[in-house]
Amino acid sequence: MSDIMSILSSAYKSTALSSTTGSSKYVPVDSSLYQGNWSGTYADGKTFSLNISQVNGFRAQIHYQSEGTSQYQQVLIKDSSFRFGNTKFTLTNSGVAQIKNVVTDPATGSSYLDTAQATLDG
Repeated sequence: MSDIMSILSSAYKSTALSSTTGSSKYVPVDSSLYQGNWSGTYADGKTFSLNISQVNGFRAQIHYQSEGTSQYQQVLIKDSSFRFGNTKFTLTNSGVAQIKNVVTDPATGSSYLDTAQATLDG
């Protein structure tokens, strides 16, 4: 029985580690580049806002709001970007970011990528 458990354990460890590897490591970021209120408009005219707070090391708290959607989440920043839900935030320049959001049409079930530029307010 212990042989089976050791095989399962080693398989689980190798799978878990291989799924989390990436091109770089998580490193502390400059909080002033991320922290604050971000806003923008998607191509279809929908506005959104993103509040990034409590940036500590490579972790941050976010609050995303767009028409009918409000989401709070803790995120991990890596390679100048982070993901939350179906959305990816990528810092492209100081005070400027690209937002990519996968949207599913409830009527047809088809998905599309909605891209917008966000600017840091202030």
